[in-house]
Amino acid sequence: MQLPLAIENRRVNVCRVEKSYWIPKTIKKRVCSTFVEDSVSNGALCQCGAARNDHASVALGDYFSTAIVNHWESVQHSSEQPTDAFGEVQFAGASKRTSHFLRLSWSTEPSLVYNILTTHWGLPAPNLVVSVVGGNSRTQIKTWVREILRQGLVKASQSTGAWILTTGLRERLGRCVGQAVRDHAAAASSVSLNKVVALGIAPWGVVEKREQLVNPQGSFPVRYYVQNISRESCSLDNNYQAFLLVDDGSVGRRGGEMGFRARLEEYISHQRTGIWGSGSIDIPVVCMLISGDADMLKRMDLSLKNSIPWLVLAGSGGLADFLSDVLENLSSAPAVPSSGEGNSEAGPSVDLKDRVAERFKKHFPSEIQTDKLVEQAFSIYQNRGLIMVYHGEHESPNDFDTVLLKTLVGASKQRALVEASPYSDELKLAVTWNRVDIAKSELFNSDIQWKYEDLEDSMTDALINDKPQFVRLFAENGLNIVDYLNYGRLESLYRSVPDGTLLYQLLQHCLEERLGNMASAQPSSEQQGLSSKIHKECETNPKTYSCAYCSIHLFPQVSGVLKHLMGDACQPFYYKALGLQSSSFKRTAMKRATKILHGGSKYHQQRCPHPWASLFLWAVLQNRSEMALFFWEMAGEAVLSALGGCKILRELSKREDETETKLSMKELAQKFENLAHDIFSSCYRSDENRSFSLLIRKSHFWGHSTCLQMGVSADARLFFSNDGVQSLLSQIWWGDMKRNTEIWKLLLAFFCPILFTCLSVFIIFDIGVPQRPTQSPFIVSRWRQFWFAPVTSFLGNVLMYFLFLLLFAYVLLVDFKPPPPSGPAATECVLYFWVFTLVCEEIRQTLFLGTTWTQSFRLYIQDVWNKCDLTAISLFIVGLICRMFHRSHEFGRDVLCLDYMVFTLRLIHIFAIHKQLGPKLIIVGNMMKDVFFFLFFLGVWILAYGVANQALIYTYDPNPNRIFLRVFYMPYLHIFGYGSSIEEEMDVGRELNCTDNVTLIESGEEPCKNQESNWLVVILLVVYLLVTNILLINLVIAMFSYTFSEVQEHSDTYWKFQRYNLIVEYHSRPSLAPPFIILSHIKVFIKRIIHKVPSVKIHHFVLDLEPKAANRLSTWETIQKEDFLTARNKIQKSSDSERLKRMSAK
Repeated sequence: MQLPLAIENRRVNVCRVEKSYWIPKTIKKRVCSTFVEDSVSNGALCQCGAARNDHASVALGDYFSTAIVNHWESVQHSSEQPTDAFGEVQFAGASKRTSHFLRLSWSTEPSLVYNILTTHWGLPAPNLVVSVVGGNSRTQIKTWVREILRQGLVKASQSTGAWILTTGLRERLGRCVGQAVRDHAAAASSVSLNKVVALGIAPWGVVEKREQLVNPQGSFPVRYYVQNISRESCSLDNNYQAFLLVDDGSVGRRGGEMGFRARLEEYISHQRTGIWGSGSIDIPVVCMLISGDADMLKRMDLSLKNSIPWLVLAGSGGLADFLSDVLENLSSAPAVPSSGEGNSEAGPSVDLKDRVAERFKKHFPSEIQTDKLVEQAFSIYQNRGLIMVYHGEHESPNDFDTVLLKTLVGASKQRALVEASPYSDELKLAVTWNRVDIAKSELFNSDIQWKYEDLEDSMTDALINDKPQFVRLFAENGLNIVDYLNYGRLESLYRSVPDGTLLYQLLQHCLEERLGNMASAQPSSEQQGLSSKIHKECETNPKTYSCAYCSIHLFPQVSGVLKHLMGDACQPFYYKALGLQSSSFKRTAMKRATKILHGGSKYHQQRCPHPWASLFLWAVLQNRSEMALFFWEMAGEAVLSALGGCKILRELSKREDETETKLSMKELAQKFENLAHDIFSSCYRSDENRSFSLLIRKSHFWGHSTCLQMGVSADARLFFSNDGVQSLLSQIWWGDMKRNTEIWKLLLAFFCPILFTCLSVFIIFDIGVPQRPTQSPFIVSRWRQFWFAPVTSFLGNVLMYFLFLLLFAYVLLVDFKPPPPSGPAATECVLYFWVFTLVCEEIRQTLFLGTTWTQSFRLYIQDVWNKCDLTAISLFIVGLICRMFHRSHEFGRDVLCLDYMVFTLRLIHIFAIHKQLGPKLIIVGNMMKDVFFFLFFLGVWILAYGVANQALIYTYDPNPNRIFLRVFYMPYLHIFGYGSSIEEEMDVGRELNCTDNVTLIESGEEPCKNQESNWLVVILLVVYLLVTNILLINLVIAMFSYTFSEVQEHSDTYWKFQRYNLIVEYHSRPSLAPPFIILSHIKVFIKRIIHKVPSVKIHHFVLDLEPKAANRLSTWETIQKEDFLTARNKIQKSSDSERLKRMSAK
């Protein structure tokens, strides 16, 4: 077990080394190149801190140069060499988690280091950077400061997705922050919480045991041993995720990392937040000063000149107390400009400097050279607008995130324009940190009147970075979604889809398909010029979306993805945005779209007519659960939208490879199906007729689809089990007849039309569709209502199909004549005509299913029973042709016999309408899938046993018939107890008519059995029967039992869903059954094709309402949805779990 694991670890390490080979070529370290004698050490040490023997001969050679140098400087007296310390470090005695580390020169470009942190090391891009500086070697960190770090800083960093920068050493502030990060990780209740990223930036020459990290090829990982870890030391802290060890060529000297750290902070402050830098603001950076020595003034002054805000923790001691004293006690003095010139300003400036110097001597009495430090302190005072003093000892550490927010907002106000909104930056920061609680309490408390322009960028940031609570907050506080969402912004939202997601792959596939079609087409001279322009733009900007032809557009990319997912459930989306007709051919629409994009895409400024529904599609395609649910609440057509989301998610789950994402898609799809079921139940209880209209209303946004069509496409069985849906289906099934009419009355009216008037079994009622007034007599109108009902059509087809099977059986058994001229008989000719009418009906079904030939055939072939019909008709045609010739007469009869079996099995379809037998069809279908798996295992054992048995019993037998019989057929019979017995297998001497002559055997004689291996044959037979009769047979029984229990548990739901397809089929069928259906076909052809008279039956399943009626129905549906959501929220709030959550929150 240990050897494979070691090999795997070695392979992973080799891969890491290969990926990091470029680091020594790019990242450099610093080495002292000039030995400058330290007078204190009597020449034994250089001023860099290293001993004379540790310097190279080059550094010791130039004695004249070193003699005139008084002070060692890293810039002049050190040189860069390839770094020799990088990779991963594992701390001995701590957890097995590794941390990244890199030794680098102080002059390294911050952009390169930031790229290593985020891309090479995989640290998540920060939404905030808190750089903790200070610490005092003479005093201990106070207890309340530790609480600020543990409960305030680390908690705020977790909630905002921040980086914490310290020295990363096991001393002073670095040790306190490391312990706070460790305690937070131990107390985290969920692995889904944002991990706190602690980054250590320390001077290389100060780190203890740094020689353990040196390896020119990189360490993956290196074991880092430190003794006595309980006390403070300059060793690395194991609670940090990464270490940047800044090298200035010195040993034991502090402060060499300050310049690099300030430049890195400045660079990060100019990077954008969000996914791939898609946020609306730059990454906020704030420095936090705790205690500190006087030499920290230089570091602070440098950051303030780069406009980095500071948070000073008053009361922590040292420099923090001095600055808080200066900033608070001198705040009443007149403002001093940053560059004071003129006599009028000299007086106040000198006075302030004196007061600053006085307070400096009070706080730092031991400092001797104070002039430069006072100048730095005065420069800091001039930038006091970027500094906030925080009295943490008297405030709760739980509000520390709000303090950070106010610090950054105060600093941004100093940099912002005067006419800009004073709260827009605070809002952007709250969105970046995803702190909707701060936004509600501080920004949206009725004291601020927000404008649309102030919320626009933040809304885009919240949408792209999946922050639904802010989207809801903006929608409730002044953001007009109609003005916000136009087609151009919707396209930009689709372009912001993260790489690697399923939607991104689908969009790229549609984009490649479009570019491929453009390249494969034969262009004209005008189109060739356009094509060359496209290729030039693509080559100029290959990885950006500036090229209009290579970027994501609503058509054909987004529309194509939705077409792949929705299938034929609805017409294509976003055709009207480009002025295209939904019935246009794909190539025609593509040419039109290319011209529109070439013309400047003027449609980008058009408002999206259905903004909430479009955002709902965008969120569902990315599987954003909370965002999609909110958009569903805001969009209209609640039932149809929920079914549409269910359809899309189930199709996406079939294409998703990751298991967790697939399960989340299925769960969200089921949630939308439950919502559709519950909302429609509320509608049905409120108004039955309106709810029926809701089911069959045609939606313009969802491609003229209806709830019933979308539900069938989404396989929404729970939705179809709704009482309201079944009530509409029963109403359509029975037509204008009573639903409780007995079958014997229908049969009596069917066979005895004279008694029809004596049966009072009819009732007329409105189903939501306007009825045309009829001028026909009462009896005639009732007669039409009887024959136009789907139940009558179903009954007639069943009865006539039984007669068809009887006629077919009679022809095969009694009246099957020889080929012409002797045959066929009259009954066989009637059978041929009957099948011809069946073919005509199948053609009618195919033509009336879709709008195009390909769509019609695709929809037709999707039905299993249509495949069965197609197979039966094809076999009948083959048998008919073959039976007409003498040579193939018998073969044709055999084909017709098989065809009769297919026609008879087609009779099973009529059981779908029965409540008890209908689910059994589904059980049989699922069991057939189990049978195929069983036959696979059985075939393996039959082949294994059959070949071995044949080879052991017969040494040589080339006859293929006997081989097939003994290898496959006889082992199959053994399962059921047939075939040769064990005594026959063992007794090899009873065969008298056998031979061992090879020539006779090849001529067809029976070979004799082998007498030496009969004992092995018996053992194989016992093992074979044991496995097949006991193991495999019981396995298939268990599989059947599981399938039966699963389906039987939801038998009512399965039956109601299956019932819809049968009702639709017989609702669209003509009244007469084959073979009389040919009369109905002639009538339909004349009425629909010649006279262009539309069908009346279509209104039973599709209802196209006028705009006013459609708006009234949508308003009523919205009211029912809001009532349902309100009632559900009340139930959730009153539940025990919600009560406990509210109590714990208090």
